[in-house]
Amino acid sequence: MSVPDYMQCAEDHQTVLVVVQPVGVVPEDQFFKIYKRISSVSQVSIRDSQRLLYIRYRHHYLPENNEWGDFQTHRKVVGLICVTACASAKEWPQTAERFHGQKEVYGATLYDSRLLVFGLQGEVAEQQRTDVAFYPGFEDCPDVEKRVDDFVESIFIVLESKRLDRATDKSGDKIPLLCVPFEKKDFVGLDTDSRHYKKRCQGRMRKHVGDLCLQAGMLQDALVHYHMAVELLRGVNDFLWLGAALEGLCSASVIFHYPGGTAGKTAGRKPSVSQPADAGKRHRPGALSANGISADTSTEIGRAKNCLSPEDIIEKYKEAISYYGKYKTAGVIELEACVKAVRVLAMQKRAREASEFLQNAVYINLGQLSEEEKIQRYSILSELYERIGFHRKSAFFKRVAAMQCVAPTIPEPGWRACYKLLLETLPGYSLSLDPKDFSQGTHRGWAAVQMRLLHELVYASRRMGNPGLSVRHLSFLLQTMLDFLSDQEKKEVTQSLENYTSKCPGGMEVITLPEGLKLPPVPFTKLPIVRSVKLLDLPVSLRPHKVKGLLGQNMSTASPFIYSPIIMHNRGEERCKKIDFQWVQGDVCEVQLMVYNPMPFELRVENMGLLTSGVEFESLPAALSLPAESGLYPVTLVGVPRTAGNITVTGYHTSVFGVTSDCLLEGLSGVKTGGSLVEVIPALPRLQLSTSLPRSAHASQPTSKEELSSSVSVQLFNGETQQLTLTLENIGSEDIETLELTSKILSTKEKVFGEFLSWQLDDALSRLPLKAGQAVTLSVDIKVKLDFSGQESLLQDLNDDGISVAGLPISSPLRQLLKPRPENKTLGSESGRTEYSHIKTLEAVLSFRYSGGAGKVEGYHRELTLGVHVDVEPSVFFTRVNTLPATSTRQCHLLLDIFNPTEHELSVSADNNQDLVLHASECQRMAIQVDKFDFESLPQPDQETARFTNPKQLEEERQ
Repeated sequence: MSVPDYMQCAEDHQTVLVVVQPVGVVPEDQFFKIYKRISSVSQVSIRDSQRLLYIRYRHHYLPENNEWGDFQTHRKVVGLICVTACASAKEWPQTAERFHGQKEVYGATLYDSRLLVFGLQGEVAEQQRTDVAFYPGFEDCPDVEKRVDDFVESIFIVLESKRLDRATDKSGDKIPLLCVPFEKKDFVGLDTDSRHYKKRCQGRMRKHVGDLCLQAGMLQDALVHYHMAVELLRGVNDFLWLGAALEGLCSASVIFHYPGGTAGKTAGRKPSVSQPADAGKRHRPGALSANGISADTSTEIGRAKNCLSPEDIIEKYKEAISYYGKYKTAGVIELEACVKAVRVLAMQKRAREASEFLQNAVYINLGQLSEEEKIQRYSILSELYERIGFHRKSAFFKRVAAMQCVAPTIPEPGWRACYKLLLETLPGYSLSLDPKDFSQGTHRGWAAVQMRLLHELVYASRRMGNPGLSVRHLSFLLQTMLDFLSDQEKKEVTQSLENYTSKCPGGMEVITLPEGLKLPPVPFTKLPIVRSVKLLDLPVSLRPHKVKGLLGQNMSTASPFIYSPIIMHNRGEERCKKIDFQWVQGDVCEVQLMVYNPMPFELRVENMGLLTSGVEFESLPAALSLPAESGLYPVTLVGVPRTAGNITVTGYHTSVFGVTSDCLLEGLSGVKTGGSLVEVIPALPRLQLSTSLPRSAHASQPTSKEELSSSVSVQLFNGETQQLTLTLENIGSEDIETLELTSKILSTKEKVFGEFLSWQLDDALSRLPLKAGQAVTLSVDIKVKLDFSGQESLLQDLNDDGISVAGLPISSPLRQLLKPRPENKTLGSESGRTEYSHIKTLEAVLSFRYSGGAGKVEGYHRELTLGVHVDVEPSVFFTRVNTLPATSTRQCHLLLDIFNPTEHELSVSADNNQDLVLHASECQRMAIQVDKFDFESLPQPDQETARFTNPKQLEEERQ
């Protein structure tokens, strides 16, 4: 016997074997439909007795295995059911002949046989025969099961008669010697009259009767016979049959202890306990009467005495297997006994001992096995290891079976079968095909083994001709095992991946295998690794501002309470919270990612863009190249919201090595985000500002902390006026419907006289609404008047005698009085010039507030700011002031020493005087005739103080 039945279990010893085979040409699907119906009759309750007959069906059974029927009767084919399709009466004789030929194959052991004929009608079909049943068609055969029932009963009658025939001890008759096939030649010429020989015959026959009793449903009798056989055979050292007797004893005991069976399938046999019990001789195993006490204590005691305990069952199995091991030709019997013992130990939850039996089974040599038999052997070993909870060992053997499917000796390797088996090994190695299982916590399982297995899956799927599957497995390997790959392996894996994706790009679709298994997509969240995601506000000039006083949508939903704990609880995750700025429909919005490249080579990321929800969003993809092991690297992704509403940035998409990935933020661990929900308001117009003056190099530091859209700078002499021409162009798609202009001088120590900035807006407003692409110009006058007096040290340096006359610096008499003069210092002219050459600075901000389109309806506007930076140089200094009496008593001469601090020639003109021309750094005296004060008309002292403390009035007085 060369082919083991790996599905055997201990309770199969009580079954009778029936072979069901097609005769002639029978469609396979129809045959198996009938086979399924026949095999549903797996146990039959025999009439007029309390016994059950169990049937084991096979549609394929080797005749050479049948030769071991005397050794263990459950291996003997006792019934044959043939299924045939016969269309006409002409074919019938040939069909009957074939049926007869089939019976010949198993002829020696058959108890009974049946032929089921489908499709034949007419005279032949009407003849009444016990061994043939005629049916009009495969679909029209209602009583198949009933026929099988009758057939099984006829088998039971033969079985029972054989049992009775063998069991009755005819002391006068000679007991034949039962043999296994390989023994026949050994017993030729033996002394058949010796006591040893007779004992051997008796022992073997006892064991055989035990088998028949077990099949006939007489467990108690079987136990007794097996015990007697063991004693007899042990005495004559008949080890092979002693092993069989011990195994029979174990099987009977297992049937008693585990009435539900040891096969491990839920659809096992019905527990024999449930059968009705006759209080007398035919008591079923374990049956109890109504009050829970055994109906027949004598048989129960007998059974308990003969039946092995669960521990003894295993001991006896070990002994039996050790005896089988003495015979090379009994390898199959030994292997099957190991498998049966393992199934029993699995029921007893004794995994370690079961593994010892399995280890023994691995090393049993069965001679030359075909590749298919090897695959079956390793697969069954794997299943048994799985049953006892040795998941990794189970996976190991399943992988061996997979490799056997594509062994070099096979002319047509079965890559599909190999792939399927490899997939089944994954759980044993703590591998799943879902990358989410590897995203959190520590890595489970041995990474080196897992990588090997994934590589084998990649190779198998490529040989199957499915590059898409290879790409998915290789992507999974790269994503989940990245931390365990060496630099060289990273290069090799990515090169392989690029080779595969050149033929079949990887995507985010779920791959469904023919077996129904679904392979989830593998997004490359580690290529590159993202550490933070930050939504950026619009540039200052494009930020929307809400018109104060208008109740927007946000106001209406606001809570009337100052504090509400409910709101706090509803916030949810940090990344779901709303950001306090807005984006604008139709304007480019930015999100900054901090990424780094974990690879030892440059990483090219093509087509990286944003994934969003809530608003129609046009993502503008970017391509980037990250240097090897780059460290944190900022990447800005942009897009344009096309509608208004709330938008959530859910993640980003990339294309790396030909694999496109959608990486969702919720699946990324360790990513910092300051929220990903932002409001998109309706579209607003966009204004571009260009000026006639050069842009300022000065970085203005406004006190209000607002950033300026742009700024201009200009250098003027004190008292000079410059015109600034501004061009305002609508570069957006919405019309500009409103425009306002305001100015603000930034806080300065200098006192500005007159208007610093002045403009006329009417002309520009008359051009509104300003369509897209249109421009309007506007002139702004910049006029500077500052006070450059109070340069005491300078004045002192310029005086001829170093002492000022009894006059005052004209523009600031009060300051001179209130602030005592510093000590005289001898200053060189150079230091004096540096002292005076301080340029005074004026800064102001022009703010353009404009709005239009749908955003205006919602109450939003934009502001464009222009910083104006003016450096003011002094144009003229009055270094000394004095008076002389004039001809008229009502007038006097005012003497002014005028100094030109500029590098240019300048002319000074005064009323009723000729012009005075001063060269650069030149000082000259000028006399001006002025009226004297009329002291009577002077105001009261308190008013006078007020008058003199007001610098503006002083300035006017001076003029």
